Amino acid sequence: MTRHAVVVAAAAAMALSLTACGGETGSGDSADKGSSTKIGLLLPENKTSRYEALDRPKFEEAVRGTCLDCEIVYNNAVSDVVKQKQQFDQLVAGGVRVIALDPVDATKAAGWVKEAKAKNKSLKIVAYDRAIAGADAYVSHDNTKVGELQGEALIDALGDKASDASIVMINGDEKDPNAGQFKEGAHNALNGKVGKIAYEASGEWDPK
Repeated sequence: MTRHAVVVAAAAAMALSLTACGGETGSGDSADKGSSTKIGLLLPENKTSRYEALDRPKFEEAVRGTCLDCEIVYNNAVSDVVKQKQQFDQLVAGGVRVIALDPVDATKAAGWVKEAKAKNKSLKIVAYDRAIAGADAYVSHDNTKVGELQGEALIDALGDKASDASIVMINGDEKDPNAGQFKEGAHNALNGKVGKIAYEASGEWDPK
């Protein structure tokens, strides 16, 4: 199993563990119209192949391998934060007990989580891959270590030229909390090992 597959499986396991302690969700008709436990999975985009090729199927496989009565409600926001908010609201209204959320915009998602949990204290949120303030759990890679490995790979590629090299760094979207951790890790590896960071800026990530 790859490291990323392990992270996906861990997110599924966390979601399952939270269903056990979440109690009944909602009230009246929203609590459930059936006996299955509903688990939501919201992914941010589909231009990066991993989301549909790995994240979704591995998450579903991990849940179904442990919980035969669980119903997985899946949606992809296709990089649209407004669409993802609608998807999130639909899950909450539909009686989903746990939502694994990889947000398009983690800052905006924090507001959704706060509002939803104020109305339904049993609702559990797993921040998947990107940290969300107010979530009950957070599952991701060691992003600082990932950044260090990226920096080390660049140093290895430069070889004897590394100590004199001028490096241009285009970092990730500032709205993505992971981007700062990747940047920190890369600097841990590069600082003192390359000639200089000649230019550095945050990119505007657009998977389109």
